[in-house]
Amino acid sequence: MRLSPHNPAPALLLLVAMLGTHPFVGNAAAAQNQPGQRWFEDVTHKAGASARHHTRRFDNPYAEIMQGYTKLGAAAAVADFDGDGFEDIFVTDSCSTCKNHLYRNNGNFTFTDVAEKAGVANGNDEANASSGALWFDYNNDGLPDLFVVRFGHSILYENLGNGKFRDVTKEAGLDRYMNAIKAIAFDYDNDGYVDLFIGCYFQPINIFHPGTPRFFPESFENANNGGGVVVFHNNRNGTFTEVTERVGIHTTGWTLDLGHGDANNDGWEDLYVANDFGTDRFYVNNGNGTFTDNTESAIGFDTKKGMNADWGDFDNDGLLDIYVTNITDDYMREGNFLWHNNGNLTFTDISRETGTDDTGWGWAGKFFDYDNDGWLDLYVMNGWVSAGKESYVPDIFAMVTKPDIDFADARNWPPIGNKSLSGYEKKRLFHNEGGHIFKDEAARHGLDSTKDGRGIAVADFDNDGRLDLFVSNADDEPYLYRNILPTGAHWMGFLLEGTKSNRAAVGAQVRLTANGQTWLRYVNGGNGFASQSTTRVHFGLGKNTKITNIEIRWPSGLKQVVPALPVDHWYKIVEGQPTTNIQPWETKR
Repeated sequence: MRLSPHNPAPALLLLVAMLGTHPFVGNAAAAQNQPGQRWFEDVTHKAGASARHHTRRFDNPYAEIMQGYTKLGAAAAVADFDGDGFEDIFVTDSCSTCKNHLYRNNGNFTFTDVAEKAGVANGNDEANASSGALWFDYNNDGLPDLFVVRFGHSILYENLGNGKFRDVTKEAGLDRYMNAIKAIAFDYDNDGYVDLFIGCYFQPINIFHPGTPRFFPESFENANNGGGVVVFHNNRNGTFTEVTERVGIHTTGWTLDLGHGDANNDGWEDLYVANDFGTDRFYVNNGNGTFTDNTESAIGFDTKKGMNADWGDFDNDGLLDIYVTNITDDYMREGNFLWHNNGNLTFTDISRETGTDDTGWGWAGKFFDYDNDGWLDLYVMNGWVSAGKESYVPDIFAMVTKPDIDFADARNWPPIGNKSLSGYEKKRLFHNEGGHIFKDEAARHGLDSTKDGRGIAVADFDNDGRLDLFVSNADDEPYLYRNILPTGAHWMGFLLEGTKSNRAAVGAQVRLTANGQTWLRYVNGGNGFASQSTTRVHFGLGKNTKITNIEIRWPSGLKQVVPALPVDHWYKIVEGQPTTNIQPWETKR
């Protein structure tokens, strides 16, 4: 039960919903909104990006039990690693002999796996399992470097700029054992270099050969024996220093996801921690290199199973909201959180009122405007274990009802075998109906797969202004969905480059105004479970063909006004550059 001091206003929300959408944008794609017409095409095999994920198998006394609780590691991260103007995809695998994949975008919506050639394929062995990935420019040289998140020792690969990478983990000061599952990078102290935040599931014990059986969650509701969050400050010389305690991040929950954004528009990035076992946490950036835990006043304490943390302004009020997935199935009716930003560092959960609360056993959930109508939509992954017809739920009930059971002892957890738990669940594509309610359109667009989905990487892989999707699935092939929305709705996009700010402009906010309405989008450094989406900033504009104002707020504090530009183009903006003659951005090939 969520113990929140803030109450939603469902009656008001429903009234606004019945009044219809805001007239500023309308729905420019309405003419193409024909029943049954799909706007996404599955091109996974045609594009050459179909390598399946393999779950890690364990060889220890608790292997049968661990198998049901470690069906993780299927992740994807997007960046243009070779600077040719087309976004590429890094995809993890997890079995001890499996290779990771680096799909280079050929520019024609096909991809070539160059991981071996680039030197980033070997992410798994008997002592390490790949569980996630993050692109971030740690040395500000303009080349996205690669951090492979692992149960064990994670790896930092420096991008050498010639299609090759080299392992710099030890020299960077990042060689330590962590059962890490998520990493994001943002400049928490605005010194011009992004810092590294790592979410860990298990404590830093050797889960491949644990020396004790007591390494499972001690409680379903209030576990404090998880891996928590580890923070590394970027020293601006190619090295990092661990500063978790110093910056005020104190959490020992079983962390699954991290998400950052500027909740109060003060120019400093705040942090949401989604914990599976243990309450979620909300940290406010104090602007002096430290954070304050504002969980109680901002969101209240909860006993739900946090899986995802993505930020976006879904109602176009100029404040970033947060979407968190939880578990809603046969035996846990938790419901998700759609945290509406109240503008005073408090949030109200309006997931039920907006129709976004029930997504089954939720995983990644991403904000993106798939139909370019000016409203952020939501795509949500779900499904835990899809196996045989027999359900694992009775086994769970039998365990949790035993008196005085020690949950931390892995031997007390029943093996899942070939049973299913929240399996074969259909994915959700929530279309934003004017900022008040959402409608599930997954089936219509062919996005309602029943595979055990994990991560969602959003990017415009063909630079046509329509956002595409790469979906990672546990122990299965991924999906690559090409957006084939009929033309009609307008759009605009930006590639930002910092000078005084960090080079990748992580944390930069863009406000675009047309026809009296202002939209807010920003550059995030890896938000979303088991995935990283594009750092390019995309706006759907609906019917609008003219822009009246563009303002960029850089992490350095600079506010840069860009004159009106023609719509339906990507533009590159460099911090502080003259803005009098900006031309549409073009790829290098």
